[in-house]
Order: sequence, then C-alpha cells, then structure tokens
Amino acid sequence: MIKNLWTFLESMPGKEFERAVREVEDAGLQGIWIPQLFSPPFPAMAAAAMVSTRLQIGSGVALAFTRSPVETALCALEVDVLSGGRTVLGLGTSVQMLNEKIHGAVYGKPLAHLREVVRMVRDVIERGHTGELGAYEGEYHRFDLSGFRLGGPRVRKSIPIYLPALFESSIRLAGEIGDGLAGHPVWSLRWVENEVRRLLDEGLRKAGRKREDFHVSLWSYVAIDADRKRAIDDARATLAFYSGIAQYERYYTAHGFGDAARAVIAATAKGDFPAAIAAVPDEMVTTFMTAGTPDEVRERIEALGRSADSLTLLPPGTGGTLPAERVRAYRRAIAETFYPSR
Repeated sequence: MIKNLWTFLESMPGKEFERAVREVEDAGLQGIWIPQLFSPPFPAMAAAAMVSTRLQIGSGVALAFTRSPVETALCALEVDVLSGGRTVLGLGTSVQMLNEKIHGAVYGKPLAHLREVVRMVRDVIERGHTGELGAYEGEYHRFDLSGFRLGGPRVRKSIPIYLPALFESSIRLAGEIGDGLAGHPVWSLRWVENEVRRLLDEGLRKAGRKREDFHVSLWSYVAIDADRKRAIDDARATLAFYSGIAQYERYYTAHGFGDAARAVIAATAKGDFPAAIAAVPDEMVTTFMTAGTPDEVRERIEALGRSADSLTLLPPGTGGTLPAERVRAYRRAIAETFYPSR
C-alpha cells in the first residue's frame, strides 16, 4: 500500500468542488494541490479549507513572480487561518513565456528571483505580526514595511514552502532554501533515483540541513488501463503539452529524446498540436509518464515511493489534452488501485 498520497484538483463549480474535496478526504488521502494554470490557486484553497477538516491544502504551484511577495504571504496566511494550519505554499517560477507574455511580469534570472521572493514571503509570514519589518531593497522587489503589522492572528510560526523543480539548479535550490520539493510530474524514474537524490543532497548540505527535516513530494501522471496501448495513447497528448515547451528541451535531450522534443516544439510553435502529439514516441511516454497495465503502474509507483515522502498521482489530461470522460476514468482507476480506503 502506498502511503501519504495527494491528488490534484482544478477549479470547478462550487458544489462539484465541494463534493470532490469531501471524496478526497473520505478516501484517506493526505492532501490536495490546487494549481495555478488558468486561475489563481488561493480562492479554491480557501474553499477546500472550509469543507475539509484533515486534508493538507497546497498551492501546486502558485506563480512566484506575478504577485508581490507581500500579497503571496498574505494569501498563504489567510488560507492557513481558514484551514487551522493545514497550508503548504508551493511557489515556483513557471516558464518565461507565461510570466512575460501572459502576465506582463518580470522573469529575470529565475532562480535568483525565486530566492529573493522566498526570503521576503518568509519574513512576512514569520515576522509580519511583530512590527519589526523594514525596507527591502532587492534586485527584483523594493518596498518598505516599516510600521506594517498583520491585522489578525497567525495559526503557527511558519508555513512550509515547497519549491518545484525540473532542472539541476532548481533541485539544489529547493534543498537549500525550501521546506520541501515538489517534483515535476514528467520526471523519469532514472532522473529521480540518480540525479534528484544527488542534487537535493548537495542543496541540503550547503544549507547545513538534514534530509529528515525536508519533504520530498514526487508527482506523476498515471494512466492505468488493461489495454496498455490505450493508456500510452491517452497519456501521449499530456506529454506533448510539456515537451512542446522550448525551455524544457534540454531535459528531454539529456534522456536521449532530443530529436522528438524538437519536433514537438516545432509543431507546437506552428499551432499544429496533432503533429506535436504524433511526434511523441511510445518509449518517450513510458519514460516520463506512468502509463500501462495495473501491474506495470504499481511497479513504477512503488519505485517512485522509495524516493519520496509523499506521492501525487495525476490523471493525464492537463490543458484539455484528453476528453473529460477519459480523465474521470483515469482518476477512478488511480483511486481504485492506490487510495487507502479502496
């Protein structure tokens, strides 16, 4: 039995969302992640806080650069009050295009920018009630909190901040300044077992920290079907969605899939998503996603679990890449195969 499972819920109509949160809690899961894809995560996190009593509630992940660090800290504190101290703040850079083109935000040097944001967010969360905060003169953010004081009570002294990662430097950074690591859902098993462990240890050592004081949350897209080919085919479009991001090309190249990734990127740039999907070979799907028969999937997830403190199992379909009924079918298959109460 896989323990410490989380799931992922996107925004949906109120009654439907309430039902989904209650089902997750009743199924015995540890927590839920609310993403920032097409809407901010904090309103749905607040709603989840009001209809659950035990679940941890995480932003999976909130964009670090599209709101001020003060606003991010205040949003996290508000959800923490509503939930009675069950908030996890997932905070990440996302990709340059999304920040600059969609949100008009400064991207800059993303890891240096994220380091600055995390420090400021932590200061507001941990010392915003004291009146001791002053002026900040960072490279990306400048403001004066002299005289600032939080208007309401805090539930706890700090809120855990999890940093997402794909590449080497971001894994090290999570180990150095984060309370947890939110692994990218297209990490390969080889990448987790070899690179992630090594790089995370480097970051922890740099900060003089112990592994047992840090939380590793690994995510994976999971397509379970007795028909192995159908599972792979249904997962293919979600992988094309991610491998069409030019910023990620070197990750796929490091695994020997550079030609395929570049073909997907080229097709995506032309707006030809069917061609992008067709450019993803089966082996690429099974390398970066968990797709196959129930026995194949169990073996892969158990292997991931040996490197993780918690697992988040997601059905394929991100970005509308799969019909809703197929997404629901894969969500049910995950529940029937892995959830504690099943």
